[in-house]
Amino acid sequence: MKIMKLENKSFINLFLLFIIYSLLFFITTPSNVYAKRFANEYTEFELPPGWECILEGSEWVCQSDNDARKKEAIIILVAKLRGEQDTLDQYMAYLKQTKSYNLPGGKSQVSEPKYSKIMDINEQRWVDALHLASEVPGFYTRYLATTKEDLGVAITFSVAKDSYESYQGVFDKVIASLRVFRQKAVKLPGYVKREDENLFDSAALPDAGNQKENLNINGGKGKKGGKGGAAGSEMIFIIIGLAVAAGIFVYLKKKKK
Repeated sequence: MKIMKLENKSFINLFLLFIIYSLLFFITTPSNVYAKRFANEYTEFELPPGWECILEGSEWVCQSDNDARKKEAIIILVAKLRGEQDTLDQYMAYLKQTKSYNLPGGKSQVSEPKYSKIMDINEQRWVDALHLASEVPGFYTRYLATTKEDLGVAITFSVAKDSYESYQGVFDKVIASLRVFRQKAVKLPGYVKREDENLFDSAALPDAGNQKENLNINGGKGKKGGKGGAAGSEMIFIIIGLAVAAGIFVYLKKKKK
């Protein structure tokens, strides 16, 4: 009988240590290690830790929650009803060319195309192209464009030249998680562009003629959305599970008295 009591006591002590260490682990682990996905009616991808997406007009604008990091990088997502000009071949031809625009003071800026190619991402073919200074001087912009059923979809990844290398791995993970879909039964949202609009003329991207001090579009005002789940919901389930475990421990301890 004494041996059984000792075994029960040892079990309870081990159980208590497990709860304590679990709580310490989840309290000290940053919440942004949990992946957050952005999803709307036609696209989904995994966001970098600490990023949010806001609907600005017809574009989804994704940036870091950290105001200082907003100056470094931005992701823009846009879609349009597919027209005759929306094919991979025409996207490729467009993105191979230099882009030019006017700067303050009457000067002009011409972009430097770095590469353009076709790549497969999760069984979907995309045009992948990289430019320097195509949207904002001193920024690299990587373009991904594809078609799906009656849609043309484009995503741009813009990052300051000095931060390009540090963001390469971050954006590669986002791109590896990228999926595009089209369920005909699902009504297209009102922010999808018309057939006669240009997929690459993004109103949300800061143009060089009005170059801002950072890439915080419209001061961060807009409609937060998408079907992405935050890391907070996962943490709630973890806390509930630990609370249940703690309740079981208390019950066992009282029962053994």
